[in-house]
Amino acid sequence: MMKVCRRTTFNAAHRLFRSDWSDEKNNAVFGKCNNPNFHGHNYTLEVWVEGNIDPETGYLVDLKLLKETIKEEILERFDHRNLNLDCIEFADLNPTVENIALVCYNILRAKLESKYGLSLKLWETENNIVFYDGK
Repeated sequence: MMKVCRRTTFNAAHRLFRSDWSDEKNNAVFGKCNNPNFHGHNYTLEVWVEGNIDPETGYLVDLKLLKETIKEEILERFDHRNLNLDCIEFADLNPTVENIALVCYNILRAKLESKYGLSLKLWETENNIVFYDGK
């Protein structure tokens, strides 16, 4: 098995809070990330695809097609958006970096042939990174 990766970036704003919690509890749990005027991040997304090399093409997967899928399904959906207000995926889901990674994974998993393994890394900041492989 081999793995290949496509890396991209996107910018998005969000606010971490739960509408069923008091302002005090939201502030205690989410701190500055609970700013009612939102805040933003420059996210870095790595999409890793695992599988066997195709003997005809020499590719595991065509990275041009992976790039287009990421552009159409992730970037066009989330880049320069307010995740809370603009994205239906977060209408009832707190847009933590963990949940953003989960949403991106599920979107891409649905577009990728089942013969491929999929995992991703999502950087919210230089120091805050999540990894998800569907398990």
